[in-house]
Amino acid sequence: MSIEVKALRKQYGTQTAVAGISFTVRPGEIVGFLGPNGAGKSTTMKMITGYLQPDGGSVTVGGVDVTADPLAAKKKIGYLPESNALYYDLYVREYLGFIGDVHGIARKKERVEEAITLTGLTPEAHKRVGQLSKGYKQRVGLAAALLHDPEVLILDEPTSGLDPNQIIEIRNVIREQGRNKLVLFSSHILQEVEAICDRVVIINKGNIVADDTLANLRSRSSVNNVRVGFQEGLEAEWLRRLPGVLEAEKEEGNTWLLRTNEPETVRKALLQLSVEQGLNIVSLTSGSESLETVFRSLTAGK
Repeated sequence: MSIEVKALRKQYGTQTAVAGISFTVRPGEIVGFLGPNGAGKSTTMKMITGYLQPDGGSVTVGGVDVTADPLAAKKKIGYLPESNALYYDLYVREYLGFIGDVHGIARKKERVEEAITLTGLTPEAHKRVGQLSKGYKQRVGLAAALLHDPEVLILDEPTSGLDPNQIIEIRNVIREQGRNKLVLFSSHILQEVEAICDRVVIINKGNIVADDTLANLRSRSSVNNVRVGFQEGLEAEWLRRLPGVLEAEKEEGNTWLLRTNEPETVRKALLQLSVEQGLNIVSLTSGSESLETVFRSLTAGK
């Protein structure tokens, strides 16, 4: 089982939404699909699931061409769209039962209860869908996507509207599903991607700008971060003129983020500066690029 996207393209008039992209998601992978607003993420996911026809290229899911045989492909896919359209007048179990009928599930009642338990819907399962909070509506959509036990999960912003505790619960559900399913999901919460994924595909303006493991993405640049906190306030120019400092950005209070390709040189220069100017360093740490920093460098202003 795999997803194979080859030269996939979608055009809206003169605007190119997806510009001939190619990537593969393999069995056992949980892949984060990232990009700024309008980058082409949701359009790509809709074409992968067969809800939108491409203008060029192909998508195969488990060897099935999505354009040639969309029904067979959709049977293999559980899809949670960003919009997550639901029938608000139905009760939760009634709605999931309806979805079970659409899929022709033999053990419908058992599968509905399993999906409710798995997604943490039990406390709200007696209500109409329209009475639920946004977070619980999102859980209903996820339960519907899991109901027919698909081999592939396509999740577009699955933690949208959830509070921090709910996010952790759904994160655990996604991670558990990834043990025996192929999962492709998008999120604006980069910490979620770092917590769940080993691999990330980043799209910007319809083009893939990165497709790699998190470890490789962080290490692809020689630039590191040095974060330093002072007891006293000081001017940015003091830090920018230190040897090895490429950029100095002020954070909260008197904490500064310094970008450098020579972290040891910068650390030594900071200690020397503190001695010469009588400054008190209260914190000093260094590390490689975060996913957020890499994401911004690949998508900002391009």
